[in-house]
Amino acid sequence: MEINSSFGNFTGGAEGSGSPGQSDFVTFLQMLTTQMQNQDPLNPMEASDFAVQLATFAGVEQQTYTNQLLATMIGQTGLSDLGGWVGMEARLYGGAHFSGDPIELTPDPALGADEVVLIVRNDNDEIVDTRSLDPETQSYVWDGQDTDGNPLPDGTYRFEVESRLDGEELDTQPVAAYVPILEARYEDGMTMLVLPGGLFVESGQVTGLRPPSEPDAADTM
Repeated sequence: MEINSSFGNFTGGAEGSGSPGQSDFVTFLQMLTTQMQNQDPLNPMEASDFAVQLATFAGVEQQTYTNQLLATMIGQTGLSDLGGWVGMEARLYGGAHFSGDPIELTPDPALGADEVVLIVRNDNDEIVDTRSLDPETQSYVWDGQDTDGNPLPDGTYRFEVESRLDGEELDTQPVAAYVPILEARYEDGMTMLVLPGGLFVESGQVTGLRPPSEPDAADTM
């Protein structure tokens, strides 16, 4: 079976065992404290630099924990169990197929950002839409329109969120979308999920699962 590569190639799971420990966070804070104590008092670091370090650590910590937890869950789940996923909505990174229905996104802006921009790319990696989001936004419904408000054609789109502080970029991260699961298959030693638009993804890439729901049009812009 040839897997449609337009959906991306994000792997679930993480190397090693165990969840991120509190010691990692303590070590990070010790390093940050040492950095502050030894900085040049005549040329101290900008507050935005510290914000970038904190945001980066928090994002990596959370993603590592999520990947390890899901890897454990998937490892204990057989194809018969995945059959119960059919008809559910999976939270996935890498993009989603648009065919007229709004797509619910779960942006996760960087900690401390005062400006957040949603970036939408098409199959050719061209930016087709950008729009401002509230820095506190955790759920957003994309209506399938470009920057000028014109409807975009059916196709697969990828989403990113750029976080800024005082006009400076903190980071740019992929945004997950909720995608319907149409079928579960076992192919070449892998458990694959079939998604709208002829897309396939390994079950280990799922970062969330929920019953289907209708997006609230009031959340779109």
